[in-house]
Amino acid sequence: MTPPPPTTSPAPSPPTPHLPTQLRDFYENPSVPVASGDARSRRQALLLARALGPARVGAPPATVLDIGCGDGTAAATAATPLAGHRIIGVDWSQDALRRAATRIPTVVRGELTDGGLPFATGSADAVLFSEVIEHLVDPDAALDELRRVLRPGGHLMLSTPNLAAWYNRGLLLAGIQPVFSEVSLRAIHGRPGTQVVGHLRLYTARALRGFLTASGFDVIQIAGAPYHDVPRPLRPLDRAACHIPPLASILLAHARRAPTPSPHNAPPHKVR
Repeated sequence: MTPPPPTTSPAPSPPTPHLPTQLRDFYENPSVPVASGDARSRRQALLLARALGPARVGAPPATVLDIGCGDGTAAATAATPLAGHRIIGVDWSQDALRRAATRIPTVVRGELTDGGLPFATGSADAVLFSEVIEHLVDPDAALDELRRVLRPGGHLMLSTPNLAAWYNRGLLLAGIQPVFSEVSLRAIHGRPGTQVVGHLRLYTARALRGFLTASGFDVIQIAGAPYHDVPRPLRPLDRAACHIPPLASILLAHARRAPTPSPHNAPPHKVR
Protein backbone atom coordinates (compact mmCIF):
# COMPACT_ATOMS: atom_id res chain seq x y z
CA MET A 1 0.00 0.00 0.00
CA THR A 2 1.37 3.44 -0.91
CA PRO A 3 1.60 5.60 2.23
CA PRO A 4 -0.62 8.68 2.38
CA PRO A 5 0.73 11.89 0.79
CA PRO A 6 2.48 14.57 2.89
CA THR A 7 0.18 16.33 5.32
CA THR A 8 0.80 19.75 6.78
CA SER A 9 -2.55 20.37 8.45
CA PRO A 10 -4.03 17.12 9.77
CA ALA A 11 -7.76 16.91 9.28
CA PRO A 12 -9.79 16.69 12.48
CA SER A 13 -11.19 13.28 13.33
CA PRO A 14 -13.42 11.94 16.07
CA PRO A 15 -11.77 11.02 19.39
CA THR A 16 -10.81 7.42 19.83
CA PRO A 17 -13.36 5.43 21.85
CA HIS A 18 -10.57 3.28 23.36
CA LEU A 19 -8.96 6.09 25.39
CA PRO A 20 -10.69 7.33 28.57
CA THR A 21 -11.81 10.95 28.33
CA GLN A 22 -9.45 12.05 31.12
CA LEU A 23 -6.41 10.61 29.32
CA ARG A 24 -7.58 11.92 25.93
CA ASP A 25 -7.80 15.44 27.32
CA PHE A 26 -4.45 15.04 29.09
CA TYR A 27 -2.56 14.09 25.93
CA GLU A 28 -4.22 16.81 23.85
CA ASN A 29 -3.02 19.44 26.36
CA PRO A 30 -0.25 21.44 24.59
CA SER A 31 1.65 21.79 27.88
CA VAL A 32 2.19 18.01 28.14
CA PRO A 33 5.68 17.14 26.78
CA VAL A 34 5.68 15.22 23.49
CA ALA A 35 9.45 15.04 22.95
CA SER A 36 12.30 13.29 24.73
CA GLY A 37 16.08 13.63 24.79
CA ASP A 38 18.17 13.82 21.62
CA ALA A 39 20.75 11.32 22.93
CA ARG A 40 18.16 8.54 22.96
CA SER A 41 16.88 9.51 19.51
CA ARG A 42 20.37 9.49 18.00
CA ARG A 43 21.27 6.10 19.50
CA GLN A 44 18.00 4.60 18.33
CA ALA A 45 18.40 5.99 14.81
CA LEU A 46 21.98 4.71 14.54
CA LEU A 47 20.89 1.22 15.61
CA LEU A 48 18.19 1.23 12.94
CA ALA A 49 20.49 2.67 10.28
CA ARG A 50 22.94 -0.19 10.87
CA ALA A 51 20.10 -2.72 10.69
CA LEU A 52 18.60 -1.33 7.46
CA GLY A 53 21.86 -0.50 5.73
CA PRO A 54 22.27 2.46 3.37
CA ALA A 55 19.64 3.26 0.79
CA ARG A 56 20.68 1.74 -2.54
CA VAL A 57 20.51 3.57 -5.85
CA GLY A 58 17.64 2.26 -7.93
CA ALA A 59 16.06 0.39 -4.98
CA PRO A 60 12.94 1.68 -3.24
CA PRO A 61 13.65 3.36 0.11
CA ALA A 62 12.71 1.59 3.31
CA THR A 63 9.46 2.79 4.88
CA VAL A 64 10.05 3.78 8.52
CA LEU A 65 7.02 4.63 10.65
CA ASP A 66 7.66 6.83 13.69
CA ILE A 67 4.65 5.74 15.75
CA GLY A 68 3.87 8.28 18.46
CA CYS A 69 6.04 10.86 16.71
CA GLY A 70 5.07 13.67 19.09
CA ASP A 71 6.33 17.01 17.84
CA GLY A 72 8.61 15.36 15.28
CA THR A 73 11.95 16.13 16.94
CA ALA A 74 12.93 12.45 17.21
CA ALA A 75 12.18 11.84 13.52
CA ALA A 76 14.10 14.97 12.58
CA THR A 77 17.08 13.70 14.59
CA ALA A 78 16.81 10.32 12.84
CA ALA A 79 16.66 11.87 9.36
CA THR A 80 20.45 12.13 8.95
CA PRO A 81 21.38 8.55 9.95
CA LEU A 82 18.41 7.28 7.90
CA ALA A 83 19.09 9.44 4.86
CA GLY A 84 17.55 7.97 1.72
CA HIS A 85 14.84 6.10 3.61
CA ARG A 86 11.31 7.42 4.03
CA ILE A 87 10.17 8.42 7.54
CA ILE A 88 6.45 8.87 8.20
CA GLY A 89 5.31 10.42 11.48
CA VAL A 90 2.20 8.90 13.07
CA ASP A 91 0.42 10.16 16.16
CA TRP A 92 -3.02 10.23 17.72
CA SER A 93 -2.81 13.82 19.01
CA GLN A 94 -3.84 16.50 16.54
CA ASP A 95 -1.78 19.09 18.40
CA ALA A 96 1.33 16.91 18.18
CA LEU A 97 0.77 16.32 14.46
CA ARG A 98 0.47 20.04 13.77
CA ARG A 99 3.88 20.57 15.37
CA ALA A 100 5.40 17.49 13.74
CA ALA A 101 4.33 18.68 10.28
CA THR A 102 6.89 21.51 10.57
CA ARG A 103 9.71 18.94 10.90
CA ILE A 104 8.58 15.81 8.99
CA PRO A 105 7.52 15.80 5.31
CA THR A 106 4.74 13.26 5.96
CA VAL A 107 2.52 13.00 9.04
CA VAL A 108 -0.52 10.76 9.43
CA ARG A 109 -3.08 10.34 12.18
CA GLY A 110 -3.43 6.80 13.51
CA GLU A 111 -4.38 4.74 16.54
CA LEU A 112 -2.82 1.66 18.06
CA THR A 113 -5.82 -0.61 18.42
CA ASP A 114 -8.19 -2.51 16.12
CA GLY A 115 -6.34 -1.83 12.87
CA GLY A 116 -6.17 1.89 13.62
CA LEU A 117 -2.89 2.48 11.79
CA PRO A 118 -3.68 3.55 8.20
CA PHE A 119 -1.20 1.14 6.59
CA ALA A 120 -1.62 -2.22 4.92
CA THR A 121 -0.50 -5.39 6.64
CA GLY A 122 3.23 -5.97 6.16
CA SER A 123 3.79 -2.61 4.46
CA ALA A 124 6.45 -1.14 6.79
CA ASP A 125 10.12 -2.05 6.91
CA ALA A 126 10.70 -0.57 10.35
CA VAL A 127 8.88 1.10 13.24
CA LEU A 128 10.31 3.64 15.67
CA PHE A 129 8.36 3.45 18.93
CA SER A 130 10.00 5.99 21.20
CA GLU A 131 8.76 6.65 24.74
CA VAL A 132 5.23 5.52 23.87
CA ILE A 133 4.60 2.13 25.44
CA GLU A 134 4.75 3.51 28.99
CA HIS A 135 1.74 5.72 28.20
CA LEU A 136 -0.58 2.98 26.92
CA VAL A 137 -3.67 1.53 28.53
CA ASP A 138 -3.43 -1.57 26.33
CA PRO A 139 0.19 -2.24 25.28
CA ASP A 140 -0.72 -5.78 24.13
CA ALA A 141 -3.07 -4.45 21.45
CA ALA A 142 -0.49 -1.85 20.45
CA LEU A 143 2.22 -4.44 19.80
CA ASP A 144 -0.30 -6.55 17.88
CA GLU A 145 -0.93 -3.55 15.61
CA LEU A 146 2.78 -2.82 15.18
CA ARG A 147 3.39 -6.45 14.28
CA ARG A 148 0.56 -6.26 11.73
CA VAL A 149 2.01 -3.32 9.80
CA LEU A 150 5.59 -4.66 9.84
CA ARG A 151 6.72 -7.04 7.10
CA PRO A 152 8.08 -10.39 8.32
CA GLY A 153 11.56 -9.65 9.59
CA GLY A 154 10.77 -5.93 9.84
CA HIS A 155 12.55 -3.97 12.55
CA LEU A 156 11.02 -2.57 15.74
CA MET A 157 13.10 0.03 17.59
CA LEU A 158 11.44 0.67 20.94
CA SER A 159 12.59 2.90 23.78
CA THR A 160 11.10 3.29 27.24
CA PRO A 161 12.21 4.44 30.72
CA ASN A 162 13.79 1.77 32.88
CA LEU A 163 11.99 1.07 36.15
CA ALA A 164 15.22 -0.52 37.45
CA ALA A 165 17.52 2.39 36.50
CA TRP A 166 20.55 2.69 38.79
CA TYR A 167 19.13 5.60 40.80
CA ASN A 168 15.65 4.04 41.08
CA ARG A 169 17.15 1.07 42.89
CA GLY A 170 18.55 3.38 45.53
CA LEU A 171 15.40 5.49 45.76
CA LEU A 172 13.19 2.46 46.30
CA LEU A 173 15.49 1.13 49.03
CA ALA A 174 15.09 4.52 50.74
CA GLY A 175 11.31 4.29 50.47
CA ILE A 176 11.06 6.95 47.73
CA GLN A 177 8.81 6.59 44.68
CA PRO A 178 10.98 5.70 41.64
CA VAL A 179 11.65 8.27 38.93
CA PHE A 180 9.38 7.83 35.85
CA SER A 181 6.54 6.36 37.95
CA GLU A 182 3.43 8.46 38.61
CA VAL A 183 0.52 8.00 40.97
CA SER A 184 -1.63 10.88 39.63
CA LEU A 185 -2.29 12.82 36.44
CA ARG A 186 -2.59 16.04 38.45
CA ALA A 187 0.69 16.28 40.35
CA ILE A 188 3.89 14.46 41.29
CA HIS A 189 3.84 12.78 44.70
CA GLY A 190 6.65 11.10 46.57
CA ARG A 191 9.43 11.20 43.96
CA PRO A 192 11.93 13.67 42.46
CA GLY A 193 10.70 15.90 39.66
CA THR A 194 7.73 18.18 39.12
CA GLN A 195 6.34 17.42 35.65
CA VAL A 196 3.48 14.97 35.07
CA VAL A 197 3.86 13.14 31.75
CA GLY A 198 1.26 10.37 32.02
CA HIS A 199 3.27 7.19 32.55
CA LEU A 200 0.95 4.24 33.11
CA ARG A 201 3.36 1.28 32.78
CA LEU A 202 7.06 0.79 33.42
CA TYR A 203 9.43 -2.00 32.38
CA THR A 204 12.70 -3.54 33.46
CA ALA A 205 15.04 -4.94 30.81
CA ARG A 206 13.94 -8.49 31.63
CA ALA A 207 10.24 -7.64 31.53
CA LEU A 208 10.58 -5.77 28.24
CA ARG A 209 12.42 -8.67 26.60
CA GLY A 210 9.80 -11.16 27.78
CA PHE A 211 6.92 -8.94 26.68
CA LEU A 212 8.31 -8.42 23.18
CA THR A 213 9.00 -12.13 22.75
CA ALA A 214 5.47 -13.05 23.87
CA SER A 215 4.09 -10.48 21.39
CA GLY A 216 5.66 -12.17 18.37
CA PHE A 217 9.04 -10.43 18.11
CA ASP A 218 12.57 -11.78 18.11
CA VAL A 219 14.63 -9.56 20.41
CA ILE A 220 18.00 -8.77 18.82
CA GLN A 221 19.39 -6.40 21.44
CA ILE A 222 18.55 -4.45 24.58
CA ALA A 223 20.79 -1.39 24.88
CA GLY A 224 20.88 1.59 27.23
CA ALA A 225 20.62 5.35 26.78
CA PRO A 226 21.00 8.31 29.17
CA TYR A 227 18.15 10.39 30.57
CA HIS A 228 18.25 14.07 29.69
CA ASP A 229 16.86 15.24 33.05
CA VAL A 230 19.50 13.60 35.26
CA PRO A 231 21.19 16.37 37.32
CA ARG A 232 24.39 17.57 35.65
CA PRO A 233 26.82 16.27 38.32
CA LEU A 234 25.38 12.75 37.87
CA ARG A 235 25.42 12.65 34.07
CA PRO A 236 28.83 10.94 33.73
CA LEU A 237 27.55 8.13 35.96
CA ASP A 238 24.33 7.95 33.95
CA ARG A 239 26.30 7.65 30.69
CA ALA A 240 28.48 4.94 32.23
CA ALA A 241 25.37 2.99 33.25
CA CYS A 242 24.41 2.73 29.57
CA HIS A 243 27.08 0.03 29.21
CA ILE A 244 25.01 -2.16 31.57
CA PRO A 245 21.50 -1.92 30.03
CA PRO A 246 19.59 -3.31 33.08
CA LEU A 247 20.95 -0.28 35.02
CA ALA A 248 20.52 2.36 32.29
CA SER A 249 18.00 5.18 32.52
CA ILE A 250 16.42 4.39 29.15
CA LEU A 251 16.01 0.97 27.55
CA LEU A 252 16.48 0.69 23.77
CA ALA A 253 15.11 -2.54 22.32
CA HIS A 254 15.85 -3.71 18.79
CA ALA A 255 13.50 -6.52 17.76
CA ARG A 256 12.30 -8.04 14.52
CA ARG A 257 8.88 -9.30 13.61
CA ALA A 258 9.03 -13.07 13.97
CA PRO A 259 7.58 -15.07 11.07
CA THR A 260 4.14 -16.44 11.64
CA PRO A 261 4.55 -20.18 12.31
CA SER A 262 2.82 -22.39 9.79
CA PRO A 263 0.45 -25.13 11.01
CA HIS A 264 3.03 -27.73 9.86
CA ASN A 265 5.73 -26.23 12.10
CA ALA A 266 3.55 -25.67 15.14
CA PRO A 267 4.52 -27.66 18.24
CA PRO A 268 2.35 -30.73 18.82
CA HIS A 269 -0.45 -30.55 21.36
CA LYS A 270 0.20 -32.37 24.57
CA VAL A 271 -1.97 -35.42 25.16
CA ARG A 272 -3.58 -35.41 28.55
